[in-house]
Amino acid sequence: MTPTAGGDNTPENDPDIPEQFRIRQAKRLRLLADGRDPYPVAVDRTHTLAEVRAAFPDLPVDSQTGEVVGVAGRVVFARDSGKLCFATIQEGDGTQLQAMVSLAEVGQESLDSWKADVDLGDIVFLHGQVISSRRGELSVLVDSWQIVSKSLRPLPVAHREMSEEARVRQRYVDLIVRPEARTIARQRVAVVRAVRNALERRGFLELETPMLQTLAGGAAARPFVTHSNALDVDLYLRIAPELFLKRALVGGFEKVFELNRNFRNEGVDSTHSPEFAMLETYQAYGDYNDSAVMTRELIQEVADEAIGTRQVPLADGTVYDLDGEWESVEMYPSLSAALGEEITPQTTAEELWRIADRLGMEIPRDRGYGHGKLVEELWEHTVGEDLWAPTFVRDFPVETTPLTRSHRSMPGVTEKWDLYVRKFELATGYSELTDPVIQRDRFEAQARAAAAGDDEAMILDDDFLTALEYGMPPTTGTGMGVDRLLMALTGLSIRETILFPIVRRHAK
Repeated sequence: MTPTAGGDNTPENDPDIPEQFRIRQAKRLRLLADGRDPYPVAVDRTHTLAEVRAAFPDLPVDSQTGEVVGVAGRVVFARDSGKLCFATIQEGDGTQLQAMVSLAEVGQESLDSWKADVDLGDIVFLHGQVISSRRGELSVLVDSWQIVSKSLRPLPVAHREMSEEARVRQRYVDLIVRPEARTIARQRVAVVRAVRNALERRGFLELETPMLQTLAGGAAARPFVTHSNALDVDLYLRIAPELFLKRALVGGFEKVFELNRNFRNEGVDSTHSPEFAMLETYQAYGDYNDSAVMTRELIQEVADEAIGTRQVPLADGTVYDLDGEWESVEMYPSLSAALGEEITPQTTAEELWRIADRLGMEIPRDRGYGHGKLVEELWEHTVGEDLWAPTFVRDFPVETTPLTRSHRSMPGVTEKWDLYVRKFELATGYSELTDPVIQRDRFEAQARAAAAGDDEAMILDDDFLTALEYGMPPTTGTGMGVDRLLMALTGLSIRETILFPIVRRHAK
């Protein structure tokens, strides 16, 4: 279908449309009226800009190659010198190339059209010879050109940085104007690939488990709820793949992982997003000591492959060291040291509330928090906020880790670790609970916590318990946020590591 230039929505006199937008809309209409489609189906591109640069890396000043190419890119700079116009075009990976549009090569009509119709931000197709300019700049001496996508909105001013909010809301513009945005997007791809490579080298099999689930299990979090019209049941966007991956271990798989999306209907801040990428791994015949070693090695290998170093340069100019062995602390002893008084699994909830009040912590009393949750809140407040170097925090309260095996030698705690990097939690690991009777007791305790007001308590999953009753081998499991891994490797916020994060809609 050929676009037409008519219609009732012509923008020339609409006061609500910015001046630049109206001018560009008028140019679009003029092109259509002249029979020139500003959005053609295809063009005969023969080379990318990167290929042109690779083919002619060292041309002498003011020389010709005789090589004629067809290239395309977005106009990011333009200068009118009368009979000769210069432009810089840029392709998707950020590669740029100079274009020279001269009266001698294209004629007066085409040169006038270039000056009148082409704006910064337009995507153009250029045909011409590869040359070196008098200043030694690799260029295309254009003999014909065509607008292939007319930009109706101007690009941001080059010397004025976009705000973080603007970058997040209009990532497509951010990718055009800011090389760092393109670098981060490519680093994310490299990190995900490196994670998969590291696990596949260790014999892990990547599985896919349901995104829509009839019960929200596998983590302590609030789910998003939807409704299936066909089944007439409520369904939940998954908060974790854990219970299905464990079913796979019951079925006989020994090393499995999934790298995919999770969804949690909770807060949004510099380390949390409602939709996030998560890696979970499960390995039969291992314990939480094994998974801690594997997690450290995996992160170090990912840094080697995707970043090129274990001394990670951060955005503030400092370097973060991921090399070597990592520190390890136990939750109860480290909390006791921070408070100056001994906290044990036998410390009462009343005493923990007293300490929280003394520290001025604002913890709502109606959430039904018991010993375990209060210990974790106190630990986070007094210890976790200061953990800068990579550190494994080990041996958590039983009440907050219902899917984890009790510690083999220390009553009242479980074999769980959390990995902290630069003061935030990056990963977690367990010796998994495989006894179906104890697991049922733990689920029932969670149900009581939910009844007392804990909206993050887990739901009893009878089918998962049935699977456990068939027998699951001793297992260690881990979970790591991929977005947070990018944070650890770049020093950026979670919204910068996600290409298109969730943002609040603008009011109309």
